[in-house]
Amino acid sequence: MTSVNLQIAGAPGATCDPDLAAGPWDFDTVPGYGPGASIADVAPPSAPRQGTLPAQYREASEEELHARIVAARATLGSRVVVLGHFYQRDEIVQHADFLGDSFQLANAAQTVPDAETIVFCGVHFMAETADVLAKDDQAVILPNLAAGCSMADMADIDSVEEAWAQLSALYGEEPDADGRVPVIPVTYMNSAADLKAFCGRHGGIVCTSSNAETVLEWAFERGQRVLFFPDQHLGRNTAKKMGVPLEQMPLWNPRKPLGGSTEDELLAAKVLLWHGFCSVHKRFTVDQITRARADHPGVRVIVHPECPAPVVDAADEAGSTDYIRKAVAAATEPTTFAIGTEINMVNRLAAEYPQHTIFCLDPVVCPCSTMYRIHPGYLAWVLEELVAGRVVNQVRVPDDVAADARVALERMLAAKPKVSA
Repeated sequence: MTSVNLQIAGAPGATCDPDLAAGPWDFDTVPGYGPGASIADVAPPSAPRQGTLPAQYREASEEELHARIVAARATLGSRVVVLGHFYQRDEIVQHADFLGDSFQLANAAQTVPDAETIVFCGVHFMAETADVLAKDDQAVILPNLAAGCSMADMADIDSVEEAWAQLSALYGEEPDADGRVPVIPVTYMNSAADLKAFCGRHGGIVCTSSNAETVLEWAFERGQRVLFFPDQHLGRNTAKKMGVPLEQMPLWNPRKPLGGSTEDELLAAKVLLWHGFCSVHKRFTVDQITRARADHPGVRVIVHPECPAPVVDAADEAGSTDYIRKAVAAATEPTTFAIGTEINMVNRLAAEYPQHTIFCLDPVVCPCSTMYRIHPGYLAWVLEELVAGRVVNQVRVPDDVAADARVALERMLAAKPKVSA
């Protein structure tokens, strides 16, 4: 069985869901995100579904799938490039031409002009972004269309447009004496293409965890306040680091009038935080950090900024997946690291840097439900279909949406992180 490593130190055999031992195709026809951290999240009816994977791929051994992927790659040559996110399982990562976080992979999608096809081993919003940024004659393939994102699904275009209408009625549309408009929309990369397009149409921008601070600085230069969606924690942690008081960061609940705040609270706001979150990073707690410090004196705790603010405050450092990777790589002396991010990446770091002691803060293995959906069986299938001259699972963003989304994404790509993170 090919799957995520289901064991970590201190929790032999423990997992958040025993169904992780099954193949992801067992859940392709079932509504929801499948086993893992997002299993309790509510998937909207629009969440992508994947058709049945042919039996030959479901039943093949890990060794056979690996050999078929290698053979297909050799046949396709430079016509195909495979992009892989840090959170992918090792059996996928070994086949990636580019490995990175969402910011790096968005850049990579623009740097492969000779490839006819980009196979994106990540989740749906990442493949959409690649399609927006790639050349018109390049096809973008997502090996499993059911690899969505529960956080991204927590903000939809109808809810955001309704929120925008309420805010416009309250704030008006006239700029202040410094030329700053009442509000600038900022969407996290973990969002659908139509929300990126919304930001492009309304003078806004996309951010990643790598460049969120740079993006907020950009937004504050142009706007009196920011509407930040869908991840409340990245927005809160970044703005707090920049000196914005918590009382000026009300939570916007799209199910309530004015997001659940009063007019006075919204008028005083600097950052309006959408009621969204990452189910993987929400699992990390201050108690876990306290336990790690007690069990490992001198431990260096690094967490992702999608974690709740008390967790980020209790950690030694917070940064994007690439920041975490570089911090471990830069440690010159044997160090004990407790890391708060997705388990596939933590396990990979532990294997790559055996001179360090590296473990996940969460004592129960709970991988990203949707990253987990990309299995070597799906990768072998889409590649062999390409060998046969067939493009399956192509992700296409409508031209009008892509045009506006590209504006916001190009602003994002120009907002280089101050520190490569």
